[in-house]
Amino acid sequence: MLLTQASTAFHGQFKMSSLSTTSEKFTIPGDFWGGLASMLVALPAAVAFGVTVYSAISPQYAVFGALAGILGAAVLGLMAPTFGGTDRLISAPCAPAAAVLSAFAIELVRQGTAPSTIVLLLTVLGILTGLIQMFIGFLGIGRMIKYIPYTVVSGYLSGVGLIIIGSQIPRFFGVSPDVAWWKAALSPDLWDFRSIVVGVTTVVVALLAPRLTKAIPSTILGIVAGILAYLGLANSDASMLTLTDNKLVLGELGASTEGYIATITARWSEIGELKLAQIAALFGSALTLAALLCIDTLKTCVVIDQMTRTHHEPNRELFAQGLANITSAAVGGIPGAGTMGASMVNLSSGAKTRISGIVEGVLVLVVALALNQFIAWIPIATLAGILIVVGLRMIDASPLKFLESRATVFEFAVVAVVIGFALTIGLIAASAAGVVLSILLFVREQVGVTVVRHKTFVSQRSSTWYRPEAEMRLIAQKGDKAVIFELQGSLFFGTTYELYAALEAEIKTRDYIILDLRRVQSVDITAAHMLNLVRDMLRERGVPLLLSNVREQLPNGRNLLEFFKQTGLIDGTDTVRIFKTIESAIEWVEDQLVGDVAQPAQDETALKLQEMDLFQNRKDDTIADLEASMQQRSFKAGEPIYAMGDQKQELYLIRRGVVRITAPISGSRQLHHIATYGRGDFFGGLAFLDERSRSDNATAQTDTDLFVLSLEQFNQLAETHKKLALLLITAISRTLAQRLRHADGERTLLHV
Repeated sequence: MLLTQASTAFHGQFKMSSLSTTSEKFTIPGDFWGGLASMLVALPAAVAFGVTVYSAISPQYAVFGALAGILGAAVLGLMAPTFGGTDRLISAPCAPAAAVLSAFAIELVRQGTAPSTIVLLLTVLGILTGLIQMFIGFLGIGRMIKYIPYTVVSGYLSGVGLIIIGSQIPRFFGVSPDVAWWKAALSPDLWDFRSIVVGVTTVVVALLAPRLTKAIPSTILGIVAGILAYLGLANSDASMLTLTDNKLVLGELGASTEGYIATITARWSEIGELKLAQIAALFGSALTLAALLCIDTLKTCVVIDQMTRTHHEPNRELFAQGLANITSAAVGGIPGAGTMGASMVNLSSGAKTRISGIVEGVLVLVVALALNQFIAWIPIATLAGILIVVGLRMIDASPLKFLESRATVFEFAVVAVVIGFALTIGLIAASAAGVVLSILLFVREQVGVTVVRHKTFVSQRSSTWYRPEAEMRLIAQKGDKAVIFELQGSLFFGTTYELYAALEAEIKTRDYIILDLRRVQSVDITAAHMLNLVRDMLRERGVPLLLSNVREQLPNGRNLLEFFKQTGLIDGTDTVRIFKTIESAIEWVEDQLVGDVAQPAQDETALKLQEMDLFQNRKDDTIADLEASMQQRSFKAGEPIYAMGDQKQELYLIRRGVVRITAPISGSRQLHHIATYGRGDFFGGLAFLDERSRSDNATAQTDTDLFVLSLEQFNQLAETHKKLALLLITAISRTLAQRLRHADGERTLLHV
């Protein structure tokens, strides 16, 4: 059922996106010139990547590698934009694919695998990579690729860049590719200085060209410079003007239509003879390559989005890239991805739609067929120089800044380890090591942040229930028997010991322990087990464990209340009590400390005016005059008494019942519980004193009876009973000042 829904959603998205894209007009000359310019960038690089991969098998396979690069560029150029979801994106064989495939081929050569078998396994590897990409896109998890840690991506790309540079050093010096790069670099007797001159010219021009002009891609200028340098040397060396036995140039592709078809047909018949175990052994490399190509593609798409203020469809794009890579491998090409350089050239040349990508693919075929002889004369040192420049540009130097601060030294270590593993062990080990180290660094950061945000006592922090002075004094005396821990962050195996150490000191001495979980992001089984131990230790002393803000929806999606029930922490006994808010938990503890658990509202007796604290010890006739100035009102449970914005300046005294005061949180419609007043309390004093509109809401929580004194009646009373008015204002102000002082003390405490 779930798979069916995912399939329907994907194909629906694919259909809608196809309609929206194909409805755009083919812009001329923008899309054509964009396709032409990007082809000039993508084709030489694709040839170089193909040569890199196949020459790792054997020098005799270098020519076939050039053809594989051309086919890969053509197929990716045609397939990816046809089914993809990003305008202006150019897909072609890329450096990560060349690095992974060449490393894969080198390893098989070391194992003594036959060259024909290696070519066969490269084809299967490309197909598996495409299938994995399609699967990622189909499941809709393309957006998750961006969560790979930056340190891992940086180290990986730098490692791949260094691998590319190392693989091209022998060709740059004109040495046999079988010679190790370090031996080729340290053996001048093996160097061919003609190759070095061509390679140096290519590298210098490719690096300096962007400073001189942006009209022509630096890759094109580098290749042209390398060819001109080769022709200049050929004027004095006739052997350089022939393709026969000339190891300095690429040579003829040498693949006729009939021969090519026969080769592909034979390869597919041989694939059928592969064992399932051989194909399964390729899965690790295919997964690594698929992840790299996905990252490369999505990174390019994000850059295009930023420059064009558009939004790509990552899952559709990955699906299309996978389909293109399968097709490319099936016809003998190498896989690739959305490439940054060619895409930027396409964008800067005026391309507007994905048709420019199709133009690029068509032009690759046209140029490859029409200029076959020209490609044969491209110097190998020139291609090596271009790849060395590509490798240099892939190296991410920004992590060097991590060494400037002790706080980021470990992040630099992750990058260094990934690079080291990539160069010495392998790319799969490098990615695995990087992810593991990143996880360890994350755990270290979590452990370093304390999970106890505040530790206070009930004597320092009261509930929102305003109590008489006598009860407040009693709570202040006994409040240190109840400790409050406000927790934060993640409660997991890395922070469990710290929390237990903080609780252990209180378990033996406190009568009440409150844990507020409002800021807790996640809880694992280890933390839950520790809380079970704390509960059992408290149970032996008859002390309850009070939990507040036990949410049913944590940021990680877990139902914390259900999780605590499953782990046995909440077992249905009174040892663990659950409260919706920290204020309600404190209120319950206060009731226990004062020994005055509130009676049900229907059993309360309505107070007389002289029984209230404000008017005790006043003369009967004075109280009678005051009561005559007041109204008596009754409200049912849930009925509003006044609302925010009301203009009436009235003072309310509670004869019976409970009143709840709420106000909206700044910038939100959500109401926040400010206070709760009970029998004998008063409320509404601020608007009564400053004659401004109400800034909160008052609602009867239970059936409530009130005395109500309006400001107008008070002013009339003050004319005949000045002393009474002064005493009333003084009493109100004194109570409000006490409340404000207490609130300021708690506010200061919470900011410590």
